[in-house]
Amino acid sequence: MLAKKLSEAEIKESMNLAKGWSLVNGKLHRAFECKDFVTAFGNMTRVALVAESMNHHPEWSNVWNKVVIDLNSHDLGGLSNLDFELAVRINEIFGA
Repeated sequence: MLAKKLSEAEIKESMNLAKGWSLVNGKLHRAFECKDFVTAFGNMTRVALVAESMNHHPEWSNVWNKVVIDLNSHDLGGLSNLDFELAVRINEIFGA
């Protein structure tokens, strides 16, 4: 799966795919709240498997039932098609 850096116009258009995500400091950003730590960690594990298969890894943190995720293609210096594809997959995993 090849990453393609997106233009500003392409990013605006792609935001329709990333429901619930926002642009913060040039990254796709979203916070999820789960029912408990086990659910949050389980979802993170599922995301990790998808991210590894895509060779595209998130920046994230977890405190108890909350998971905060930022997506950016560091190697391209901006957002790529892979960021939006992973955002869609993460939404599916978290049931958002």
